[in-house]
Amino acid sequence: MLKKAKKETIIKKVQKHEKDTGSSAVQVALLTEQIAQLTKHLKKNKKDFHSRRGLLQMVADRRSHLKYLEKKDKKGYDSIVKKLELK
Repeated sequence: MLKKAKKETIIKKVQKHEKDTGSSAVQVALLTEQIAQLTKHLKKNKKDFHSRRGLLQMVADRRSHLKYLEKKDKKGYDSIVKKLELK
């Protein structure tokens, strides 16, 4: 779970305008941070299959947001992939 301060800093990095809190780019950035935290948790707790299922759902959700972003805004997709260092 992301803390409020961490969430705000992530949003400020990728938002397009001041009130942008729910665009695809912002959601991808938040999901990426949550995925990183869950991955770290799962390295310690190898048998936590419920969290592993949540992780897979988050990865699928991020992938669908990225597909949408690539289709609608290619420049935005390229910039978010570069900022977050995604493949």
